[in-house]
Amino acid sequence: MRERLFLGIDGGGTTTRARLTDAAGRILGEGFAGSSNLNMGAAPAHASILAATRGALQDAGLPDSRISDIWVGFGLAGANVPERAAAFLAIPMPFTQMALASDAVTACLGAHDGEDGAILILGTGSQGLALINGEMHTVGGWGFELSDDGSGAILGRSAIRAAIRSLDGLAPASNLTRAVMARFPGGAAEAAVWGKSATPADYGAFAPLVVEHFASGDPIAVELMRRSSNRVDRLLKRLADLGAQRISLMGGLAQVHAPLIAHDLQHLIVPPKGDAMDGALSLIRQKVMQ
Repeated sequence: MRERLFLGIDGGGTTTRARLTDAAGRILGEGFAGSSNLNMGAAPAHASILAATRGALQDAGLPDSRISDIWVGFGLAGANVPERAAAFLAIPMPFTQMALASDAVTACLGAHDGEDGAILILGTGSQGLALINGEMHTVGGWGFELSDDGSGAILGRSAIRAAIRSLDGLAPASNLTRAVMARFPGGAAEAAVWGKSATPADYGAFAPLVVEHFASGDPIAVELMRRSSNRVDRLLKRLADLGAQRISLMGGLAQVHAPLIAHDLQHLIVPPKGDAMDGALSLIRQKVMQ
């Protein structure tokens, strides 16, 4: 019998990360691929996960045929919506056993090593989650269209909207708005066509422009970051009200927002003990022990 392998998958709106370990927990390899956000469809998520898995096997020096020896824990954006989770699990996959949760759940398991605590994910999307006395409480995470305050996708969309308003003469222009429109040589008409099919990851690709111009004092970038930070504070306050006494910030915008958090909330912020892949590995190992 070949050795059992364990895989932790962290699937967000931009990147899928895979960490492969042996039965003793020793890291063998890691792989990366595109988005596996279930809000964008189960089939694309499936493809990204398999690509990241093969990357992890290759990094470990193992053949693709070992995929059938893998026990995998998934932490995927959108898995908190039952219909989307069911659609994903309905697609046949080559793994031995699987355990699925939202990326927020696995991030929280990893951040606090399974103990009580909370996380606030600030990536392409956003979601807060607290584990208090064995109970899970969520805040946000209902997708780009309805939720995702403080996320890169919302920040990027705000930058594009500000740029379009400046073109229409409804608001001032700045270096930020000019940098945004430089990506649309055809002007507002091109942006409008692009927006019809743009994904959260597409909008999130504009967030670095806001961060860059915020650092240089661009007035519009400063205002957009102020609004985003206020939304982050509200999410943190809600997690604290639910009973969280320690909160870890995670995701690509975590370090950007950290120094902007309100002074009376700063004491809640603690560094994560592990990442979402660690949490996903914990999830599948719990299943093994059942």
